[in-house]
Amino acid sequence: MTVTPADLDRPPRPWADVSLLGHFALRLPHGHVYLAPTTQKVLVLLAIHGQGLARSSAAALLWPHLPDRRSAASLRSALWRLSRAGGSCQVVVSDSEHLRLDRNVRVDLHTARDIVRDLTTDRCVVQPPTVPGHLRQDLLPDWSESWLLVAREHFRQTRLHALETCSRRLRASGHMDAAMEFAMAALEADPLRESAHRCVSEIHLAEGNIADALRFYDTYRRQLRDELGLVPTSGYRNLLAPFLRRPLDTARGPGRGA
Repeated sequence: MTVTPADLDRPPRPWADVSLLGHFALRLPHGHVYLAPTTQKVLVLLAIHGQGLARSSAAALLWPHLPDRRSAASLRSALWRLSRAGGSCQVVVSDSEHLRLDRNVRVDLHTARDIVRDLTTDRCVVQPPTVPGHLRQDLLPDWSESWLLVAREHFRQTRLHALETCSRRLRASGHMDAAMEFAMAALEADPLRESAHRCVSEIHLAEGNIADALRFYDTYRRQLRDELGLVPTSGYRNLLAPFLRRPLDTARGPGRGA
């Protein structure tokens, strides 16, 4: 594409930031903007579907119990309110058939997905990173829309896997402090996730802290039994078997055994 002098003189296009992690927010150059709940949902739906959606699909997802004509009218009304709130900032690009976010709209979920991709490569051990804030929060955890559930769980699983993968790679490269930080971030997100507990135990063992590894395992074993009536998997038990001076745990029901 040829850049002309007129292009250089043209002021930059307005931008917008959309936050979906933890809570919803829309920020424009002049500050945060309040949107009605229905208008928020339109923006969130388009942010999740980065490539855009057909108008009919968006309307059907947002208003599944309304007839097609009414859902289409509701969508037009929400888009009109969104354009009014955006002022000179174009937030949504639309035509008679399709909708998508403008390319100058930044979405924290998209940034988080890029971070996840980077953390699952060997680059995470070149310079040990700290846990990115984008990976410490769920996707709109207080929202209950059915069209959001799969996207929320998908992001949750991918970020947990990224945290654990980076923790293991950091441990293998000798960066124990950073490895523990990533493992504990995974545990904060899901306190009963066994693979995250194993990451912590493996770090303790790698550092020679056997007592810490055993205490951590036993705390998890009791928590799992009390809350779910389950025991750790054989893989986790076998990890610590050489250091236990009693028989390995067996599959007991809740309230039976220590």
